[in-house]
Amino acid sequence: MVGGCAGELRKQGGGEMSAGIQHDIKPGAVVQVVQKQDQRTGKLTRGIVKDILTKSPTHPHGIKVRLTSGVVGRVKKVFADETAG
Repeated sequence: MVGGCAGELRKQGGGEMSAGIQHDIKPGAVVQVVQKQDQRTGKLTRGIVKDILTKSPTHPHGIKVRLTSGVVGRVKKVFADETAG
């Protein structure tokens, strides 16, 4: 599986971030998401979070976000040491 389990903790440069926990994902964060049409292949799209669309604090398949490019997908990886700007 590309990107691992949504709830799996990922360590990037000393910070632990989980793609399935909302408080780890903020607008401006650099993430990789899987779009609905790419779920079968696992193709990931990298971008900057504009809006968080999932209302619950956690989600087993990843938090749904809208990127600044307009792409909507579920977060599979959070880059802890990278933010936009």
